[in-house]
Amino acid sequence: MKKMKSKKKKTHVPFRLNMLFFVIFLLFSALILRLGVVQIVYGDDYRREIERTEDVTVNNPVPRGKIFDRNQKVVVDNTPVDAITYTRVQGTTTEEMLKTAEDLAKVIHMDTKKITERDKKDFWILKNPEKAQKLISEKELEKLTEEKKDNSEIYKIQIDRITEKDLESFTEGDLQVLAIYREMASAKALTPQIIKNKDVTPQEVAIVSENLESLQGVDVTTDWDRKYLFDKTLKSVIGKVSSSSEGLPLEKLAYFKARDYNNNDRVGKSYLEMQYEDVLHGQKAKVKNVTDKSGNVLQSEVITEGQRGKDLITTIDMDLQLATEKIIEEELRSKKAMGGTYLLDRAFVVMMNPNTGEILTMAGKQYDRDKNGKAVFNDFSLGTFTTSYEMGSVVKGATVLTGYQTGALRPNQYIFDSPLYIKGTPKKGSWKNMGLINDLTALKQSSNVYMFKTAIAIGGGQYVQNRSLNLNLEAFDKIRYFFNQFGLGVRTGIDLPNEMAGYQGTKMSGKLLDLAIGQYDTYTPLQLAQYVSTIANGGKRIQPHIVKEIREPSNDPKQLGPLIQSVSPKVLNTVDMKKEWIERVQTGFKQVMQSPGGTGYSKFGNASYNMAGKTGTAQVAVYTGPKKDQYPNVSTMNVTMIGYAPADNPEVAISVVVPWAYQGNTGHSMNMDIAKKVMDKYFELKKERSSDKEQTDKEEA
Repeated sequence: MKKMKSKKKKTHVPFRLNMLFFVIFLLFSALILRLGVVQIVYGDDYRREIERTEDVTVNNPVPRGKIFDRNQKVVVDNTPVDAITYTRVQGTTTEEMLKTAEDLAKVIHMDTKKITERDKKDFWILKNPEKAQKLISEKELEKLTEEKKDNSEIYKIQIDRITEKDLESFTEGDLQVLAIYREMASAKALTPQIIKNKDVTPQEVAIVSENLESLQGVDVTTDWDRKYLFDKTLKSVIGKVSSSSEGLPLEKLAYFKARDYNNNDRVGKSYLEMQYEDVLHGQKAKVKNVTDKSGNVLQSEVITEGQRGKDLITTIDMDLQLATEKIIEEELRSKKAMGGTYLLDRAFVVMMNPNTGEILTMAGKQYDRDKNGKAVFNDFSLGTFTTSYEMGSVVKGATVLTGYQTGALRPNQYIFDSPLYIKGTPKKGSWKNMGLINDLTALKQSSNVYMFKTAIAIGGGQYVQNRSLNLNLEAFDKIRYFFNQFGLGVRTGIDLPNEMAGYQGTKMSGKLLDLAIGQYDTYTPLQLAQYVSTIANGGKRIQPHIVKEIREPSNDPKQLGPLIQSVSPKVLNTVDMKKEWIERVQTGFKQVMQSPGGTGYSKFGNASYNMAGKTGTAQVAVYTGPKKDQYPNVSTMNVTMIGYAPADNPEVAISVVVPWAYQGNTGHSMNMDIAKKVMDKYFELKKERSSDKEQTDKEEA
């Protein structure tokens, strides 16, 4: 019985093992089949998945925003241009890049003027590695290694030992290759780098397009350039944009890099373009690239679409700006034909809304002659806030108000106007002896003596003929403090960079009198406009601004995009003076222009727009202009004018500055000639536009 049981057990075990082996066989067969499918059918796909690197996101630049005038006329636009670009993939070797540059040089022509000596030396080493190696002997190399000099220091020694003769070995063809290679070398991985976008010919576009397969990384695309619809008008204030070859300015490289700018991005270099760079630059397109370990792009995905930069609506009235510039040119040409004007070379006009600070016109012209002796007029709008001059009697309104505030002068106080004889000082008088006059007459007829005696009182002095004044020098601080409240001698706060504050003379007792009549400290034409606006609006110093609105870009050229931001008037300070005092100076300014005997009456007495203002003449002891070496120690005259209209409800303020207008005691009235023509034009345009609007409203009705 035991033997029989034993046999049954033996026959049962092999059967179970066989079943186990069979199952294992099936599993291995399925595994082998699956491995075969993975390797043969999906092998390449899985291999690429394994070899994928991190996603690389790049930013592609977009065109800048447009700039409009207040009436929606385009001032600055973008114009499309053909461009040849190079996109470097990750892992691209120097040899591959050089080969592409050599191939591209065969089909396009590059400007080689920007190639530097350092560029040539770097390229020489690249092209002549064996010769470059011999520039340092083995013994020197051992010593440098012992001194633990790194490769950059060794490379610098090689650079220094390249001779002029070595560089002369370059042919024109080599330089063409170098011009292309230097642009390629600055390319950021997977970011298009512009190789050429100036004067790209249709033939170059066609040939490059036909050979894109053999030109690795090269492409033909559409780029943009700034277009100025009004040529040079206001161009200096608009500012410049860097070219793609200039790229980011070195002094602000870190700033722009932190904001995702590429090396060859164009940015605003100066003034309006620079001040509003963040607005005008636009939103770049973000593209995510998935690459393999070799840097080849496997997949690209647009994360965000790019958007052209936002548009600026300026406060400038281009019709008025153009008319003003034409008037300045005509007056410069006319007055240069007169005698005694050999130093006259410039004139400025600023017009602004005294209630909002909006700059309507910012015009400056500089007279010169070309190589053929023909008169040329260069845009010098910048000079309205970057240059300063002694402005003369236009500051007398501030002097009178300072006298009121300090207690040195009372409204309607009478002072005798006759020449002053101060010990050690030449006779100081007005342009005529006016006798007993009050503050209004002093403004109306522009009395110097009235202002002198006011300044003496502010300085705690007393005038006694042929004696010294012994003034308290703290009077300089008092006068300048109140002048500053009106905007004289301080920056106006305009939304443009590089504004100057002017120059202050040193505190000397005798010079206090000159300060009171505008013949000591210097001010800018824009400061004068802010000053007269402060008087016009009753004592609020408004911050001037040249940008009115910021808007989203629009694809419809006949319509602006949605409003993003509107610039509101900003009061920088309210003058610390009684309202009735400012009103009294307003009355004096009105008499200057509208009452017989006023210094501006001859031009504005019959003006329909009810003008108020002040004229000025400053005798400049020493000319400091561009011809100062040719005419050292020459005395000259600056002529100026400030004003606003209508006098009882001001809507526009103006300053006119004509430095070095004439040489001699008497001369022309270019300041008032310009002011009258420009103010006439302002109200003429206003009437025309009002009539046009009425006609349009009737047609629409």
